[in-house]
Amino acid sequence: MNDVVLVQPRNGYAILTINRPEKLNALNAEVLEALERAVRTLEADASIRCVVITGAGEKAFVAGADIAQLHEQDAHTGRLFAEFGQRVFNAIERSGKPYIAAVNGFALGGGCELAMACHMRFATENAKFGQPEINLGIIPGYGGTQRLPKLIGAPKALELILGGGMISAAEALSLGLVNAVHPQADLLAVVEALAQNLATKAPLALHACLEAVRVAADTSLLEGLHAEASIFGRVCGTADFKEGTQAFLEKRTAQFSGR
Repeated sequence: MNDVVLVQPRNGYAILTINRPEKLNALNAEVLEALERAVRTLEADASIRCVVITGAGEKAFVAGADIAQLHEQDAHTGRLFAEFGQRVFNAIERSGKPYIAAVNGFALGGGCELAMACHMRFATENAKFGQPEINLGIIPGYGGTQRLPKLIGAPKALELILGGGMISAAEALSLGLVNAVHPQADLLAVVEALAQNLATKAPLALHACLEAVRVAADTSLLEGLHAEASIFGRVCGTADFKEGTQAFLEKRTAQFSGR
């Protein structure tokens, strides 16, 4: 696998690192292609039940797009460039495995969009978030105009998208953009502990929970409740459901098999 993206398997989860610290982990076509391959590989690996995404070094999670490469785009290639990034980030968001962003510094432009595609986000105290694309004469292209309003509301999202400024980790926390803020030295350990915990859960139930919550974001309450009941019934037909309830009744730890 290309070393601009590193994958480190752990016991039941994996750490995926964007590895261009000399460029503040900026996204270019090479990184996106490697990220897409990594996500596809992790999705197919039944031993991996949760994924942590972070950036190499202590300055940046992902500081945005590679501006030199971005400068070469025209109307046609720009649309293809945006669609490519959207495809990769959609694969993360729609994964049946929880993705957790460990935001260890700047998360700007495509970096903020990558973090938002993850199911949960935890940040260091020095992290900064923003969608500065307007300062380059463009708009966010990897989902920023769509995910940010859903996460923090349209008025504040527009303030960030139109103004092109940055917010601190503390403000991101107050807006609900991140789950929690931790000191730099503690972030990865905290996130790995969460990943370890999620890796012990029934994988089909994890997938079902992610699916049901995703439906909630895209439909009305009544449609969502109908989908929830259907998903609930489907999971009741799994071996993991029988194992989980039997283990509870027998007062022992469940051993989930993903069936």
